[in-house]
Amino acid sequence: MRPSILIPVLLALLLSASLQAQRKFPFQDARLSPAKRVEDLLSRMTLEEKVAQLRCLTKDIEAMDSLYGREGIGGIGPIMDGLPEAAAAAKANRIQSLLQRTTRLGIPAILHSESLHGFRGYSATIFPQAIALASTWDTALMTRVARTIGKECRARGIRQVLAPVINIARDVRWGRVEETYGEDTYLTSRMGVAYCSAIEGEGVLTTPKHFAANVGDGGRDSYPIHFTERLLREVYFPAFKACVQEAGASSVMAAYNALDGIPCSANPWLLTQVLRREWGFAGFVVSDYGSVAGIMNKHFVAANETSAAALGLNAGLDVEFPDVYIYGPPLLAALKEGKAKTTALDNAVRRVLHAKFRLGLFENPFVAVDSVHAISAAPEHRALALEAARKGIVLLKNDDKTLPLKKTLRSIALLGPAADTTLFGGYSGWGREGITVLQGIRDRAGSGTTVRFSPGCAFGFNSLPPIPPENLLPSGGKPGEHGLKGEFFANMTLQGEPAVVRHDPRVHFTWGMGSPDPKIPVEHFSARWTGSLVPAVSGTYKLGASTDDGMRLTLDGKLLLNSWYDRGATLDYATVRLEAGRSYDLRLEYYENTGWSFASLVWELQVPEDPRIADAVQLARQSDAAIVVATISEGEGYDRANLDLPGRQEELIRAVAATGTPTAVVLIGGSAVTMQRWKENVGAILMAWYPGEEGGRAVADVLFGGENPAGKLPITFPQSVGQVPLYYNHEPTGRGDSYVDMSGKPLFPFGHGLSYTTFEYSRPAVSETTLAQGKTVTASVTVRNAGDVKGEEVVQLYLRRPVSSVTQPVQQLRGFRRIALEPGAVQTVEFSLTPDDFSLYDRNLRRVEEPGKVEIQFANSSTDIRQTVALEILGRR
Repeated sequence: MRPSILIPVLLALLLSASLQAQRKFPFQDARLSPAKRVEDLLSRMTLEEKVAQLRCLTKDIEAMDSLYGREGIGGIGPIMDGLPEAAAAAKANRIQSLLQRTTRLGIPAILHSESLHGFRGYSATIFPQAIALASTWDTALMTRVARTIGKECRARGIRQVLAPVINIARDVRWGRVEETYGEDTYLTSRMGVAYCSAIEGEGVLTTPKHFAANVGDGGRDSYPIHFTERLLREVYFPAFKACVQEAGASSVMAAYNALDGIPCSANPWLLTQVLRREWGFAGFVVSDYGSVAGIMNKHFVAANETSAAALGLNAGLDVEFPDVYIYGPPLLAALKEGKAKTTALDNAVRRVLHAKFRLGLFENPFVAVDSVHAISAAPEHRALALEAARKGIVLLKNDDKTLPLKKTLRSIALLGPAADTTLFGGYSGWGREGITVLQGIRDRAGSGTTVRFSPGCAFGFNSLPPIPPENLLPSGGKPGEHGLKGEFFANMTLQGEPAVVRHDPRVHFTWGMGSPDPKIPVEHFSARWTGSLVPAVSGTYKLGASTDDGMRLTLDGKLLLNSWYDRGATLDYATVRLEAGRSYDLRLEYYENTGWSFASLVWELQVPEDPRIADAVQLARQSDAAIVVATISEGEGYDRANLDLPGRQEELIRAVAATGTPTAVVLIGGSAVTMQRWKENVGAILMAWYPGEEGGRAVADVLFGGENPAGKLPITFPQSVGQVPLYYNHEPTGRGDSYVDMSGKPLFPFGHGLSYTTFEYSRPAVSETTLAQGKTVTASVTVRNAGDVKGEEVVQLYLRRPVSSVTQPVQQLRGFRRIALEPGAVQTVEFSLTPDDFSLYDRNLRRVEEPGKVEIQFANSSTDIRQTVALEILGRR
């Protein structure tokens, strides 16, 4: 370890030892219970020090002259994610040392970050995206993945993660489906519990989000929701309840949107009545990034910041993320004016302090800098990423045994824009070498098979490429200089003199939760780029910008695009005719309010026919097999109105399949895709999701048969976007499911996934055919591998009530088990069904175990029921 890193750590440890010797207050005595220590510390805190514990910062407090009057800080946001492992750990130590030395009470901070499918930081293991982990239907695997994530987080000083996302994804238009565990309450609950239990076990707080639902009409993120209490309790609450009560999740994140007219971040029924009083949640509630301010400036239910502070705190929202907007002077004013309750303040501070004592931060807030790299770089972590990627891949279609690829193939055409790039999905780390599908196939194919590659086409309009420097000339630039003049302002309105003036070769920045420059704040800033645009080719272009929050684009003095308002990640573009060699005056203006920040100036020349498709077709004709790797555009702020593959990818698939060369399609993405125009043209379709850093190797293993696919869909794939929302466990209809121009059936149902072998189900049984209320019953089925290769099967158990006092879903998943069988092997799979499995909410919304018949379905998917058995629940005498 470098001396520059070691010395500060040793000094911090020596200081900690010195402070331990000087401790004289009860809260400093580790022998006392956390509850007693909390009460002692709380009694010694000023009003300002209490409020400070409900704040978070994304600023570098080492560079701050004053830490809010030295009253401390509750938490620190993801300011270290971009640092190498050892540097991040050393910085975490310096932050904790600074708080010990310079604040009156020496209260440590909780450092948080994201960990949806791996710690979102430099050189951390990138596992498959959450939806891919759900596709494994393997809670033991999820536990191992989460435990690894927890170890990597804690090694860098991260003691809270903003995960998992346990919202129910019933509308696949939603851009954040990839972050979820799918459409089913039970599957989501089991995956969420496995995740939270494992990470909490590593001494890191989990934060299930976003309470209680985060997608509204049209599949739009954070749109207002108008759900009945029955729907919330039956579908959207159970996963949160399970993570809190079973897994001991220590924090919960409130959602951005409003529930029946009340913002979730200021909703006392959600945050206090249900979460705390009914479920007994003892942890603390955090806001989504900027959602406390949203009470005022998004939902408009507060006239000013003071009122917003009072509404949030009184409702039960404890901590404001990611920075101090409302829980600063406005909250202090609300408390002093009596608008915010001091009892609510004390309770919130209690919850935060209790977590810090329980984590042991007062005794040892520091981490071992010299071991952090070895933890992140552990070979077994990468091996686990490969295992998870293999197990999550879903074989959607496989006509005429198109897959696995024959060992006798002499040549393969690998085509498509996603074949030679690594797509990890939202909230991914960086600094790790990812394996592309091209690399994986070339490594797996061996020297006897020629692999030819062509991208075939572009991703589509949501992925327009940035304008390269050679087509840009900066204002006032030097001869031969390319790029644009960049001016950055420490306000959102481009007012006054710029704090930073520089030359940017291109505008293609992702600052995330950071800043364009140390002189610019991480939020509430603006920028202007000016210069000239000089095309090399005449033609029609899509010209625009991808930004988060506001942008304006002016070309030759004409305002071409104007989206000067707060919003999530969005692409704006206009179609313009440009002449080669002509210089066009160009100005791009941008502002960032709160949260994530990025800006990219983009374009694409439009051509009537893409010559890359012709190249791909030629390669397919020359090959024994063709594989097209396609992808979609989605993510936070990228909801989809169209579920087809974007750009010309469908045209590419049809053209390649028309050559007669056996064709398989590999889909990289996090949600459903419609396939009406090409599904019947191809022999096989593989859903690889975002498969993580080892994804290309995992895809190749499945394509060549080294791994027998066994993943199952955690969401329903519709035939058309017009069917959405479409999910398997709907309630009985009053008429029918179909449309005048289409059936109501899905393209691929929930739980679907093929294998290279076949499984037979037999001998369904229950331990009792009549069951007294309050009793547990065992249900079992025998499964045989009837094929000639080893395989894994996910045995799914669904319940159906023929008659009930209130309408119930047509079927409901209540059990699953992933098993491995050699050819010809047989295994009896048992499920334990408890009174809760048989319970429902009656007409008075009471949870009751209702007497009556129950059908138990053993299935390969929600529509492929292999065996059934019935039992009857008896009424009480």
